[in-house]
Amino acid sequence: QVQLVESGGGLVQPGGSLRLSCVISGNLPKIYAMTWYRQPPGTEREFVAAITWTGDVSTYYADSVKGRFTISRDNNKNTVFLQMDSLKPDDTAVYYCKLARAPSELYTSVGGYWGQGTQVTVSS
Repeated sequence: QVQLVESGGGLVQPGGSLRLSCVISGNLPKIYAMTWYRQPPGTEREFVAAITWTGDVSTYYADSVKGRFTISRDNNKNTVFLQMDSLKPDDTAVYYCKLARAPSELYTSVGGYWGQGTQVTVSS
C-alpha cells in the first residue's frame, strides 16, 4: 500500500509564502515523477507542477504558477516540496500530491497515487 501525506497548508495573506511537503511511504512502485495538483472551490483538479524522481532533475510548471512556485525533492527522505511565493487569492485551493508511475500519468487527474490534500487559503 502506498501512502502520500501532505502538510504545510494554511491561511496566508496575498504576497506571502508557504511551503508544502509530501511524504511518500509504503510499498512503493517505480516512480516516474512526483506532481502537485490543486482544486480550487467549485472547479476541477488542475496540474500545478511536477518533478522527475530519478536521474537528472526535470521540472514542469503550469503557466499560472511559473516563476512563483518551485518544486523540489529529497529522495533520501521520500519527500517532495512545493515552495509557493507571491501567493495570490486565485491560488486558494486544496493542494494534492500525486505519484506518477509513467509519463502518461503526469498531466492527468486520473491514475497514479494521491494524497488526501492540504488546504491553502490566500486572503487578507
